[in-house]
Amino acid sequence: MTPRMRRMLPVAGAAVLVALFGGPVLASADPQPTGGTTQATPPSAVEDFAYPNADQIQRDKGIKLIKGDGHITLFTCDDSAQQIKVQTVQGQGGNQQSAYCFKATAKTGYLALELPRVFALETADHPISADLKPKDDPSAATKTVTVAKNGYQSVGEGAGGAPAVLLELRVTG
Repeated sequence: MTPRMRRMLPVAGAAVLVALFGGPVLASADPQPTGGTTQATPPSAVEDFAYPNADQIQRDKGIKLIKGDGHITLFTCDDSAQQIKVQTVQGQGGNQQSAYCFKATAKTGYLALELPRVFALETADHPISADLKPKDDPSAATKTVTVAKNGYQSVGEGAGGAPAVLLELRVTG
């Protein structure tokens, strides 16, 4: 075998392997459906940040969770847990529960929700800010309240004001 043929042998071998095995693989990578309806094509995966199972949670617990970044989640209230506690008026004209608790899984987080008749916010291991609006005056300006780590803040009826709706929770550190 000549030196020139020895240099060409690996290239020829690679070409044979691509022809045998690479051709069918490349030919099967057709992204267009070949038959049927367009309904058989799966939808694109676009994140809308909607809270998972929000409708079921609203029916079961009476809290409307709208959307967030996943770093603040509804949690079972437990005195031993590090959590954000939102205290509400319970019963006639109020909520199903007297408190709703949230767990923060990062130093920052965001959750949009609607929870009426909130009267206090309590934190443990993370400082927060919260946006509230008077319950009976949707045209009123939103008020932002900050609560330090291990802090407590009265809001709405708890601060001698009108009943308030909690609209947003943000973990700030």
